[in-house]
Amino acid sequence: MKRENFQSRIGFLLVSAGCAIGIGNVWRFPYVVGINGGGVFVLFYLLFLICMGVPILTMELAVGRASRQSAVKGYQALEKPGHKWHIHGWFCLAGCYLLMMYYTTVCGWMMIYFVKFLTGSFSTGMDSAAVSDAFSQMLLNPGQMLLWMAITVAAGFLVCSWGLKKGLERVSKWMMVALLLLIVVLAIHSITLPNAGTGLAFYLLPDFERVREVGLGNVMADAMNQSFFTLSLGIGAMEIFGSYMSRDHSLPGESLRVCAMDTFVAFFAGLIIFPACFSFGLEPNQGPPLIFQTLPNIFVNMTGGRVWGALFFLFMTFASFTTVIAVFENIIAGAMDNFGWSRKKASVINGIFLLIASVPCVLGYNVWSDLRLIGGRDVLDSEDFLVSNLLLPLGSLVYLLFCVNRWGWGFDQYLEECNSGAGIRFSRRLKPYFQYVLPILILVILLQGLL
Repeated sequence: MKRENFQSRIGFLLVSAGCAIGIGNVWRFPYVVGINGGGVFVLFYLLFLICMGVPILTMELAVGRASRQSAVKGYQALEKPGHKWHIHGWFCLAGCYLLMMYYTTVCGWMMIYFVKFLTGSFSTGMDSAAVSDAFSQMLLNPGQMLLWMAITVAAGFLVCSWGLKKGLERVSKWMMVALLLLIVVLAIHSITLPNAGTGLAFYLLPDFERVREVGLGNVMADAMNQSFFTLSLGIGAMEIFGSYMSRDHSLPGESLRVCAMDTFVAFFAGLIIFPACFSFGLEPNQGPPLIFQTLPNIFVNMTGGRVWGALFFLFMTFASFTTVIAVFENIIAGAMDNFGWSRKKASVINGIFLLIASVPCVLGYNVWSDLRLIGGRDVLDSEDFLVSNLLLPLGSLVYLLFCVNRWGWGFDQYLEECNSGAGIRFSRRLKPYFQYVLPILILVILLQGLL
């Protein structure tokens, strides 16, 4: 079967960025910044993104581009005879399924809130108790959540069934352009609110007094964590796009561009949230409730809040759905490469499977609300723990060792593939850093997540 390719370089960049840009950027990033005191955290985040995120991203892309296959077959094409690195490819595929088993539900939440603001369910003058109660009532309504989860799954696999160019690339381009325009409009509106300057100062100006309160070690650890997880590395979600890209441009340069777009969205999400929080006298360190309780409370007390709330959750829907279709493409490509299925067959079978597999996450908030799994966590948090704390860091470590170890693909082969094409290249002198320092940093993230 002839391998599909991206129609254009911008298509690769927007689809790859769309995979990386998701709830982690616009939900997790702002509240982690808030918890860690603002500007100093942002500086450490950017540092670790360049030192860790970019190198690991090049490794996933290199395996994909050199092999022209999804994870399992990609390892098999590059590993030495008799070696078993390809076993990790099956864990990558399992990680993609597990991620989508709860991510589709959260994407459905974004659409529910978009519709609520659009239809006026959130009205001007609602008190904070009513706003908070709206989220609780949504979680207690399995029928509503099942409907929007099913719409997410069906729409995602429908887009991917159209093919790489006509489906994933075309839809991602439009959604990413709309996402970028929306976030700029929302940010401009937010920084023009009264007292927005205080929020901008909190967000952008380093304040070491706040860092001392949190602890420098905690700030650095959380910055390392966020920079690593923001790119969804370790489960082959990016590797598949390497298998579709051309060899015209070097991987360090392309990885930096993907990271730049990812960071642009995270940065502008902060420009939306922090000025708005300070403008309405709300704390910026609210944690996970920030999106569904704190921000709606701001919108309902803002002039034109119904419109701004609808635009914000439309932006959130685009951010989460671009990740959904990117990971669905990985799942479909894995089924096509490993089982020889057609794209249509892979889309239908996987769509039905994920529709069923996503039900426990929905029911975990109502019918199965007493169910506690890993460490007393509910269904969604247990699934997220397995992906975020185990499969992503361990998977990234495997990709790293495969690319720089002589028992794997080997550093010379990786570097040659990485530097093929025009653009920024990695120096051979980085080999000790890749072989000894990066594994230790990833192990720190792994242990931190487990402990």
